[in-house]
Amino acid sequence: MIQDEALELLEWPRLRQHLATFAATKLGAIAARHLTPPTQKATTLNLLAQTKEVYHLETEITTGLKFEGIHDIGDSLERAAFQGLLTGEELQNIATTLAGMRRLRRTIDEQEEVPTLKALVAELRTYPELEQDIHHCIDDRGDITDRASPQLADIRRNIKLYRDKIYSLLHHILQRNSGAVQQQTITQRGDRFVLAVKAPQKESIPGIVHDTSSTGATLYIEPKATVELGNRMRQAQRQEQREIEAVLRALTAKVAEVREDLEHLLAIATTLDLATARARYSLWLEANPPHFTDSQDLITLRQLRHPLLVWQQRHEQGPEVVPINIQVKPEIRVVAITGPNTGGKTVTLKNLGLVALMAKVGLFIPAREPVELPWFTQILADLGDEQSLEQSLSTFSGHIRRISRILEAINQNPQDSQDSPQPLVLLDEIGAGTDPAEGSALAIALLQYLAERTRLTIATTHYGELKALKYQDSRFENASVEFDDVSLSPTYRLLWGIPGRSNALSIARRLGLSSEVIEAAQGRMGGFSEDINEVIAGLEKQRREQEEKAEEAAQLLDRAETFYNEVSERAKQLQERETELKRSQEQAVQDAINEAKGEIADVIQELKQQPKSGQNARAATEELNAIAQRRLPKKAPPQKQGYLPKVGERVRIPSLGQTAEVLDIGENQKNITVRFGLMKTTVPITDVESLDGQKVEVPKEPPKAKSASPAKTESKPQPTVRTSQNTLDIRGKRVHHAEPEIDKGINQAMNSGVLWIIHGKGTGRLRDGVHEILKHHPQVERFELAPQNEGGAGATIAYLK
Repeated sequence: MIQDEALELLEWPRLRQHLATFAATKLGAIAARHLTPPTQKATTLNLLAQTKEVYHLETEITTGLKFEGIHDIGDSLERAAFQGLLTGEELQNIATTLAGMRRLRRTIDEQEEVPTLKALVAELRTYPELEQDIHHCIDDRGDITDRASPQLADIRRNIKLYRDKIYSLLHHILQRNSGAVQQQTITQRGDRFVLAVKAPQKESIPGIVHDTSSTGATLYIEPKATVELGNRMRQAQRQEQREIEAVLRALTAKVAEVREDLEHLLAIATTLDLATARARYSLWLEANPPHFTDSQDLITLRQLRHPLLVWQQRHEQGPEVVPINIQVKPEIRVVAITGPNTGGKTVTLKNLGLVALMAKVGLFIPAREPVELPWFTQILADLGDEQSLEQSLSTFSGHIRRISRILEAINQNPQDSQDSPQPLVLLDEIGAGTDPAEGSALAIALLQYLAERTRLTIATTHYGELKALKYQDSRFENASVEFDDVSLSPTYRLLWGIPGRSNALSIARRLGLSSEVIEAAQGRMGGFSEDINEVIAGLEKQRREQEEKAEEAAQLLDRAETFYNEVSERAKQLQERETELKRSQEQAVQDAINEAKGEIADVIQELKQQPKSGQNARAATEELNAIAQRRLPKKAPPQKQGYLPKVGERVRIPSLGQTAEVLDIGENQKNITVRFGLMKTTVPITDVESLDGQKVEVPKEPPKAKSASPAKTESKPQPTVRTSQNTLDIRGKRVHHAEPEIDKGINQAMNSGVLWIIHGKGTGRLRDGVHEILKHHPQVERFELAPQNEGGAGATIAYLK
């Protein structure tokens, strides 16, 4: 089947093997290794919802979902259905599986925002009574306990009595015939207790010989005195075995009665473990959830990394993974990728096909948000060399046979169905392996055919004619893999909108091939081809320059934002200093009042103690007047009230040549916030005037009273400016990745006494995680959200000890 061939070509089995390593149970690992893409979009959406909710649990709760005790009991259930006898170990596995699933259900029910998982376990039955029966009869090793039945307990007591009597008799015989035995120990042969007797003295201990040594010098004899006891014990052991079988048969019957429910439970366990494996693999890849767009929406995969190359880099010391950008406009149906060999064209095809499969099974995509792509109904591929000596197939013939199967698979889906089919077709080196002229013509006809019948076709090629299709048909687009002319090696970057140019002659020239040969080759190619290469080279240069300018603009914007934040922080610090100064002045006035009250109280007390006379009253009055002269502040002469604008009033701003509405006036009446048109700005209040031309007159502030005592300074000065040394940007990171960076940032910012942490707003999970880290950090005194004009809920200020 062509779709199965595509899975092999895209290395889907290898990715499934990687996914299986994240499963917690054998069930989940088996399911991961046999994972196939669903055929219905609704199934994919359900799988994706499961992955998102488990991903939430993995990041929000410390332990995530636990699968301890859950086993693959499928074979046991099948044997129980056919009245087979389950062993104690198998029954014990069933009991622990029931307990493990009950814990999983409890964990899910206790969480919020996991409706899909709750619906999955809502009808789950874990049969605690069956689990209790199994644990009552079977211990942790899988052995039947004495409490399983009264008969079994009695039989085992009898067996113990027989064994004790046999041991007692044998020890007595050993003591009486110590010279006849080879060793002073009791051994067993089969289920009989025997003594190792020297062969020449076998008559000393008459009995049944059960075995001899390899040399014949030792005989293993069961003395006659213990034979009858041994027979009785053997009968009791057979009774014990029959009773054990009866217990196991009863428990097996109970399991068989609820087999269907237990199989359903096993299926839910597998589903949960597979969802957990998907979530943990997605978390390990640092991937983001896909959003399935309609057929007319843009395909967006930015900074896309190949998942198999990521695995190779991290587990096999592979090279650094170069991310690519794939952005396909809605009207594009065919993309032709050109460029040098080993430049990454085939890897790009496999990468896109693989992530399309990952999205269909509910995996996250290793690309930056937003991740947008259609739900492809089919993913078909023709990759690699199809040459076969056994079938007498050339490379060209092999490719044609596979492409024929691809076209058959596409045409099997009716084009007028309710859900329009959206196949993704990936073709590597289309039309290769035959005459270039015929191969090029065939490739063009095939791509035009596919443009009518697929959502997207991506083909790699060396044919220059395919580069021109973009300029003849708006459904076609060009792309190329970048090539470094200096190092003569590919960069593995994907360039959109620019066709690849031929590098054969430039490589040959740099490698020292005769210039005469190269010039002859150029002559045969014609000047037009060389001109095309020069035009393409110019486009590549322009693109690099635009990227450099865009990067410079981004850096300039970052510096501007930093400067703005520093200025805003300075203004805030000045405002805080002014508020603190005002508070200290008020405290000084209050202290002066308290001192004056004390002096007045002393005068009144002294007046009470003196004789009541007019002279003493006059003296007290004069003293009170003196206190008033010393303590009361000098009254400032009344100032003439000048013009001050009011909120809601319209004013003129001569410097801007605008008429504006007053929105707010600062508390110190120095700044004023106004709005004209759609713009809102803050200007000094002296920059505005009334509509009739009156200038603003700000009343002079009275001289501030000196404090009775200087305010105490803090032991550690608060920072006045936010700089790169005390600012940490962790936007886009996970909480567990951000924690070591916060530690490092706190250590670097200890001298400044404060750390700005920019985490963005988003869903708020990263902010909550940051606050939880700061709450328990020994070097953090307190923390708070930044002011609204400094980022608000998108940033946190941590004050350090």
